[in-house]
Amino acid sequence: MHRLLLLGCLWLLAAPPASSIFQRPTGTPAPLHLQYLLEPLHPTVHTQRGATATLPCVLRALPHNYRVKWSKVEPTNYQENIIIITNGLYHKNYGPLSPRVRLRHSHRYDASLTITNVALEDEGRYRCQLVNGLEDESISLTLHLEGVVFPYQPSNGRYKFNYHEAKRACEQQDSRLATYQQLYKAWTEGLDWCNAGWILDGTVHYPIINSREPCGGRLLLPGVRTYGARDKQKDRFDAFCFTSALQGQVYFIRGHLNFKEAGQACRNHGAAIAKVGQLYSAWKFSRLDRCDGGWLADGSVRYPIAIPRERCGGLPDPGVRSFGFPSKEMRTYGTYCFVGK
Repeated sequence: MHRLLLLGCLWLLAAPPASSIFQRPTGTPAPLHLQYLLEPLHPTVHTQRGATATLPCVLRALPHNYRVKWSKVEPTNYQENIIIITNGLYHKNYGPLSPRVRLRHSHRYDASLTITNVALEDEGRYRCQLVNGLEDESISLTLHLEGVVFPYQPSNGRYKFNYHEAKRACEQQDSRLATYQQLYKAWTEGLDWCNAGWILDGTVHYPIINSREPCGGRLLLPGVRTYGARDKQKDRFDAFCFTSALQGQVYFIRGHLNFKEAGQACRNHGAAIAKVGQLYSAWKFSRLDRCDGGWLADGSVRYPIAIPRERCGGLPDPGVRSFGFPSKEMRTYGTYCFVGK
């Protein structure tokens, strides 16, 4: 009997299609007010990688035979992917977020979504929808990860990545392709870069603070310049990567090491040679500050400066400085290592 009751309740949560296009049908007016859902006080929830975040969705009343559906709008294709559906008594999870999400359910009106161990790909727009026959209504919330955007190119020079290679390169460096919002925010915080790079939605941009001749000319105003959408297979640019807080620590080992010796030095300490995204994260969140160039996992040599000074590159702004990709046989540099928690 209990088994039949459970199956009956789960039938109410019958799976919808895995994804559907998130758009209002043509001619359908936006709802003028919410009858059952409370408008969130703060539509943007700020968090970091590895944290636990809760997206609020609270009902003011419980209609008969209702369901609440949570979904995420993917920035690459604007599809709405189902995360979880509940009828108040039972719920069912869907998709890749399934192992890390649950309903907070702190009281009978609470349908808030909790995401544990937040990952870089979790950033974006979420929708909490009350499904109640003809009176469906929804609220939208944004999950925002605090982080840092950095430009990235391979050892063989600029403009070598097609879109898929750029995406893979960022992921290999403990990051992901930045969204336009992340790149724009980085520009407002001072990112000035003359090389165009791919971002997550397949468009190409470059952020300019100081207008100059090689970067579109002096007459153009500062801003995020755009090349628009490009051919993901044929066109080649650099990449703009995004990373967030680390679940671990980056530290420096002194020495005159070649690349192979640098990796071994980290392993001798129970660590791994740090990736570019990990060094940027340590600089951003831990204010790692060293005047010493060190090997990284991609074969580049960089050093993080939190407090600018004349003898450490002479540049006026904080940042991660680069010596490029020297010969891996050179015994000139130390190494940056990463150890996880």
